[in-house]
Amino acid sequence: MDVGHLNPPQREAVLHTDGPLLVLAGAGSGKTRVITHRIARLIADGVPADEIAALTFTNKAAAEMRARVAKLLRSPAEAQKITVGTFHSLGLNILKRERKAMGYPRGFVIYDTADQLGILRELLRRVDAGRRFDVKAILTRISLAKNAFVAPDEYEPVDCDEYDEITAELYPRYQRALRAYAAVDFDDLITETVRLLRSDDDVGERWRNRFSYVLVDEYQDTNRAQLYFVKQLVAAHNNLCVVGDDDQSIYSWRGADPSNILGFANMFPGAKVVKLEQNYRSSSTILAAANAVIVNNARRHDKKLWTNRPNNFDVRIVSVVAPDAAAESQFVAREIDSLRKDGVRLSDIAILYRSNRQTRLLEEDLRTHDVPYAIYGGQQFFERKEVKDIIAYLRIALNQRDEISLRRIINYPSRGIGTTTVMRLTSWAHDRRSSLWNALVKVAQHDDIRPSTKNAIAELVDLIKRLREAIGSAGVVNATRALMDEIDLYGDLRASTPSVNAAQRRIDNVEFLLSSLSRHEERKRGRDALLDYLRQLSLESSDDDSDLTGNKVSLTTLHGSKGLEFPIVFLIGLEEELLPHARTLQSHATDVNDPDHVSDVSEERRLAYVGITRAKDRLYLTRTSARQKHGKLVPRTPSRFLLEIPDDLLEHRDLASEGESVVETEEVRAFFQNFGAQLDLD
Repeated sequence: MDVGHLNPPQREAVLHTDGPLLVLAGAGSGKTRVITHRIARLIADGVPADEIAALTFTNKAAAEMRARVAKLLRSPAEAQKITVGTFHSLGLNILKRERKAMGYPRGFVIYDTADQLGILRELLRRVDAGRRFDVKAILTRISLAKNAFVAPDEYEPVDCDEYDEITAELYPRYQRALRAYAAVDFDDLITETVRLLRSDDDVGERWRNRFSYVLVDEYQDTNRAQLYFVKQLVAAHNNLCVVGDDDQSIYSWRGADPSNILGFANMFPGAKVVKLEQNYRSSSTILAAANAVIVNNARRHDKKLWTNRPNNFDVRIVSVVAPDAAAESQFVAREIDSLRKDGVRLSDIAILYRSNRQTRLLEEDLRTHDVPYAIYGGQQFFERKEVKDIIAYLRIALNQRDEISLRRIINYPSRGIGTTTVMRLTSWAHDRRSSLWNALVKVAQHDDIRPSTKNAIAELVDLIKRLREAIGSAGVVNATRALMDEIDLYGDLRASTPSVNAAQRRIDNVEFLLSSLSRHEERKRGRDALLDYLRQLSLESSDDDSDLTGNKVSLTTLHGSKGLEFPIVFLIGLEEELLPHARTLQSHATDVNDPDHVSDVSEERRLAYVGITRAKDRLYLTRTSARQKHGKLVPRTPSRFLLEIPDDLLEHRDLASEGESVVETEEVRAFFQNFGAQLDLD
């Protein structure tokens, strides 16, 4: 296979064969090219395609990887033999094949985040904990514990932390509920698989001999469970190639452990390390700024990005200081409008920010200037209520133990089965160690339920049974349409949605789901095929399916920007307490529910590095002199990351000196004088 077009480090990584290999791939250095060429080279050298596994973090990345390998091999059929997918999809595949060893029924389902939160809300009600707890925070703690292989009965709460205490109480109940509902969550797809591979010698040996070569993309994002998963897969040969960049490790808040990549050579003795430092994306000025920022992190692999791009269009980074947040937002919208008038496509522009709270003013000003935009990371299609309602009906038809789905549709559309009735049915089932479905089937035994409600429950049971039969006889799409007609779904959507257009959008969403089911039914039919479809749907809906197509400006958080690139980038809010985030500067931050929970400044610096390296040609860095806080204008300090960029790389702009928001600027100056600080307007 010809590798002459690769640069020397890329070629070195592609031609390496046996033993562990760490490819340190800096931003924009062609890591996907290395992975795909390495796979194609292994196959060209005689390695059977079905003995190669490549693990990614998104289905989109997996599809792109397979397509590029197929193009290199000039054989789509051969590329189909490679196991290419996410950690979770491979875990699901193993659990499906080894379900008997795990004690799972054939129809086990995957619970997504909404389902998991539903379980926890019900458990909170049962322990009479009220509504003072954020269920997302509890779920995050359970997830982190699972991925650290802390068993439910081993979870130890931190002293005086009520969230840890309630998690310790709910975690065992949560896991028992999953088993009772014949369900697994996303974490189980990895952790339960690892436990199985470790505990069952026959299963472990079977899968350790399944793949001769394993490759992992974005290795810096792996957590402990994924590390153990990989170790099990390569234990027989250690033919492991991982590609990643410790400087882009920004997901510790969801369990990613940068020590996996930092300590790779110790975990896999004899590992070869190859550095990809030539950048094919950004200008030399942008790379110099990125290098100047990230070098200040103490614990990292030493590398320095460079480019041989011509310097004809290499311009300095624009550093903007605005009097306040309104002026900052107005500048960004006005500058984008000006760029558009100069012929720049809006789709070539992105606005990056640390927190979603920074978008409110931006959206208003972009609309004022008639600038179309798309927010990356909006609500996912399969999370929309009308779609989840239909999916819940299909899931309960396949698995009557799926209590979360049953609770979702038990009174949708309204059939007179109220909360009190559901509580009585749940209590009946709990006392008899039975299921909620069984309580519905035996509704005639419930003397405390009104006859009209009993009739409604009996009709629901009959509806589900007929749906189950129709799926097997008439097919999934026909059965689903019959269900929709019987419950008058579209009539309910029209009646419950304020505007005609909004109702039609919801109807269109359901029709899209039916089209998706129809495409699947062309390939496979029957209950098992539907079960596979719903499981895969759970995996795919965990990807961000936001659409950035069309001529629109892209708005996204720094976390959401990873993997993207744009000719022009506005990175806003370069201030202390925004970037780095305020919670980084607090020594006892305890809320681990979202990206605002960060362990140290080093990860915030990596976030800044990721933001800077999204830009190809032009980069704007903006900050304010003051922001509103609790109704008062409070002075702001420039981000330490901004101050780490050499001055000769920057073109400074002071909006106040350009005559904007003069009244506000004088107010800001007064604040700084009161605080004994000097306003820095270069």
